[in-house]
Amino acid sequence: MNDEIIAEVRAIREAHAAKFNFDLDAIFEDIKRSEAEHLALGGKFVDPPDPTPGITQSDYQKIRFGKLSEQT
Repeated sequence: MNDEIIAEVRAIREAHAAKFNFDLDAIFEDIKRSEAEHLALGGKFVDPPDPTPGITQSDYQKIRFGKLSEQT
């Protein structure tokens, strides 16, 4: 799959990681610093929705792979 948006996101992620010599601790600290700045300027973060009641992770996998009609 060759998707321009995914390629762009991966390039941005690679460039960001390279700025920190691919040090995960440094990358994490930079992200947390950026989040704190965003919040200090009045920005908000949206929490992801709760999982749909009654649907398990394996149900999601079945949906993803087009096998929801199969019952386990």
